[in-house]
Amino acid sequence: MENIPTVASPPLETIPRRWAQALARYREPNHVRSIVEIAITAAPLAALWTLAWAAIHFEYWWIALLLAVPAAGFLVRLFMIQHDCGHGSFFRQRAANDWVGRVIGVLTLTPYDFWRHTHAIHHASSGHLERRGIGDVDTLTVREYLSLSFWGRLRYRAYRHPLVMFCIGPAYLFILRHRLPVGLIGSGWQPWLSTMATNVTIAAIAAGLICSIGVGPFVLVELPTILLAGSIGVWLFYVQHQFEMTFWAHDGEWTFQEAALHGS
Repeated sequence: MENIPTVASPPLETIPRRWAQALARYREPNHVRSIVEIAITAAPLAALWTLAWAAIHFEYWWIALLLAVPAAGFLVRLFMIQHDCGHGSFFRQRAANDWVGRVIGVLTLTPYDFWRHTHAIHHASSGHLERRGIGDVDTLTVREYLSLSFWGRLRYRAYRHPLVMFCIGPAYLFILRHRLPVGLIGSGWQPWLSTMATNVTIAAIAAGLICSIGVGPFVLVELPTILLAGSIGVWLFYVQHQFEMTFWAHDGEWTFQEAALHGS
């Protein structure tokens, strides 16, 4: 029988790098497509907000609450565009990415430059057991969990309870925690400038809308939309990395490509 030559399989650690090289040509942004995506996201969101305020004006409260559901979806989509701007992938010019991200950050209550920095740390350390804690969901190994005291275990289980993770947590994150750039020691003045500029702009827009439509209509439209969008966004972020066969590795075994391919 004729011998059939065999081809050696590439080492497993080189496969993620090959995928990264193969997909590199899909990274180039299309400016027309980017502008269209912003338009078909921001315009419906503005229309839904306007309709909700009109519904409240005519005392159709239930219609305003129903409109919060699609409005939250479009707000999450704006956050996704902000996310892509943070990666420098929505436009070719960094300045265009940054300024679009900053404007959207006012609507999502997320200071763009501060968030971009913490999210970059998240990507640079996702699945790395020695570099957890910034831009990610707190996750312990079984050994770490068992070494905790009773109250430590209780705090960890409460933190990861669905009611806290997807209801209380998002409200705290987007309404309170994003108002100060906590957790970035030694990062200079830029996170503070980003956060304070975003806060001032949010306050100015909120004050203008309250003067125009009143406190009640503003809160009744904005709060349900923000809370629902925040819950959806946190859930999407959570499930991307929290699944049975996700990737975790110690220092020396962790690689960026493997974490990106096998950890999401």
